[in-house]
Amino acid sequence: MAENNSKPTPEEEIKEICKLIVKSQDPDLVYDFFGCLFTKSEMSDFSKRWSLVKELRAGTTQREIAKKYNISLCNITRGSRELKKEDSAFHKMLALLDKGE
Repeated sequence: MAENNSKPTPEEEIKEICKLIVKSQDPDLVYDFFGCLFTKSEMSDFSKRWSLVKELRAGTTQREIAKKYNISLCNITRGSRELKKEDSAFHKMLALLDKGE
């Protein structure tokens, strides 16, 4: 029988990570896991992207966000476009944040 040497797709790998994060139910473990996966710079960028979403929802202008977090307007515009979608995962995650979950 031939071995299946195909590697998982990036989407499959990310979904696997997402399932593990949900399964862990441990924010400290997830934080430590992110620290293993990402450099300090990548963690900072990751954090800034979430901050910009919250800032946009609060009504902060894109230019103010760019200056405050040193983020490109392209990244902010991308977040803004996503927030305009009714079924955006951003809305669902922000709702969870509002609930304190």
